[in-house]
Amino acid sequence: MPSREGKRKSEGRDKGRRRYRSDGTPIWGQRTIDGPGVWVTCVKGKEKQTVGELYDLFESLASELWPGEAAENANEARNGESDDDDEDIEKQIAREIASMKRPRKEQRFANCQTNTPCVVFISCKPPIDPVHMVTKHVQNVMDGGAAQTRYTQRLTPVSATCVANLPEVLSLCKRMVVPFFEDDPEKIYRYKIELRMRNHNTISRSALIEGLAKCIPERHKVDLDNAEAFILVEVFKSICGMSVVKDYYRLHKFNVMEIAHVKNGETAEEGRVADSGKPSKSAPE
Repeated sequence: MPSREGKRKSEGRDKGRRRYRSDGTPIWGQRTIDGPGVWVTCVKGKEKQTVGELYDLFESLASELWPGEAAENANEARNGESDDDDEDIEKQIAREIASMKRPRKEQRFANCQTNTPCVVFISCKPPIDPVHMVTKHVQNVMDGGAAQTRYTQRLTPVSATCVANLPEVLSLCKRMVVPFFEDDPEKIYRYKIELRMRNHNTISRSALIEGLAKCIPERHKVDLDNAEAFILVEVFKSICGMSVVKDYYRLHKFNVMEIAHVKNGETAEEGRVADSGKPSKSAPE
């Protein structure tokens, strides 16, 4: 029957599209939020302004930390300029055409729509390492007391993202987190899992924490009070992001607004009132 034949063809196409990693875990469909990147909480109603100030901040940090890419862009720009004002018109046109045909470089940072108040996600392109970049910025704020942003509150870097179901999350942990703990076979870390969940009720907190802990090599010990390494896990709707950081508590959980106000002798709430003219709500923890 035609309907049965059509069904078989459809099933065949779906099977052909199904992809798997080398460890046998499935690769799910394209996501609107994709890492690596940085989760950001901000003052309510100031999400657009937050994205703008983060673009400026991240581009400045990236140019400092990865100067090779900036130099490459500058060289391309210089190559496109002529030192001879009397250059033949035909050569100028040929050079402009070649420049138009040259593939444009991807932006290093992109805003991914969250459609949620107080929450922003900025994705990063290689070679940008969001953990290195955010840690560098937060340390700068700790040293100088200037946040360089007005509406940004907490920055949470994630080295990668996946669909928020347990098999995918555990697979991501084994690929992105476990290598950190296996890098030095003689080192024994005290670690803590810092889990934050927003707008998600598919996986329970206890099941997720238990599953993640089982992935970490047994010689490393959970220490809730004096951890050396922190596994940051951000679950937002159907997306999960993950990274490993150090000095998380010393750096005020990467809350740059709080650090700046403490350094300047103010409270975070006073700063929020000054920004908006009235008490404003921030993202839920």
